[in-house]
Amino acid sequence: STMSEARPNGFDPAIADFYERTAEEARLQQGPFQLEEARTRELIHRFAPPPPATVLDVGGAAGAYSLWLAAAGYTVHLMDAAPRLVAEAERRSGLAERPLASCRIGDARALDVPDATTDIVLLLGPLYHLTDASDRARALGEVSRVLKPGSWLFAAAISRYASALDGLARDLLDDPEFERIVQRDLKDGQHRNPTERMDYFTTAYFHRPEELANEIQDAGLTLQGVYGIEGPGWILPDIAERMADPQRRKALLR
Repeated sequence: STMSEARPNGFDPAIADFYERTAEEARLQQGPFQLEEARTRELIHRFAPPPPATVLDVGGAAGAYSLWLAAAGYTVHLMDAAPRLVAEAERRSGLAERPLASCRIGDARALDVPDATTDIVLLLGPLYHLTDASDRARALGEVSRVLKPGSWLFAAAISRYASALDGLARDLLDDPEFERIVQRDLKDGQHRNPTERMDYFTTAYFHRPEELANEIQDAGLTLQGVYGIEGPGWILPDIAERMADPQRRKALLR
């Protein structure tokens, strides 16, 4: 079977197509995404138990965080629903001084991992691409199952206001199609992109912070906290310059 046919059952074709066609593997090096990466690393570093420990990176894409953690001495297993990105993670792992322990195509809702075997789970992509609450609950139930008692989940969600703020920052609100996308996002969090513009993102669910907190607790996990990852910094037009200047970068991170 071809790689694209190997994606998990029920993986939304719009999302699959988006990750086939956009350079997710280069995203965190660009503009505002540098802030996302720096802050995500900071939060993981703040709370994660030190190596040696086992990490399962669910929705790990091309391995941005997996390879960073492997280099730090963790045993890291990467899983993603996008075959192209898993292949890219494998390629990068092959060039790394400390490779990943495994890379595979997988489904966040049905992890092919034994119970209570993992010290750290990263869920930095799946929650916002699982648009049904029941699918998010299944994914969090799976995390709960594979984590050892007292272990850590790092999960990311996208803010309900992301498209409204992005539209304001990038002057997109005079596009009636984008305006419609924003109105629906604000109403029910269900983000859909019927246009050909890849920068309008793909099928997703945009959380309110309290919803994320509730979903975590409903899964039987203990909530340590909900953190704004990027704060208002990502909206700034000159963020790349700010991130390049140590003093200004420190202010953004603070």
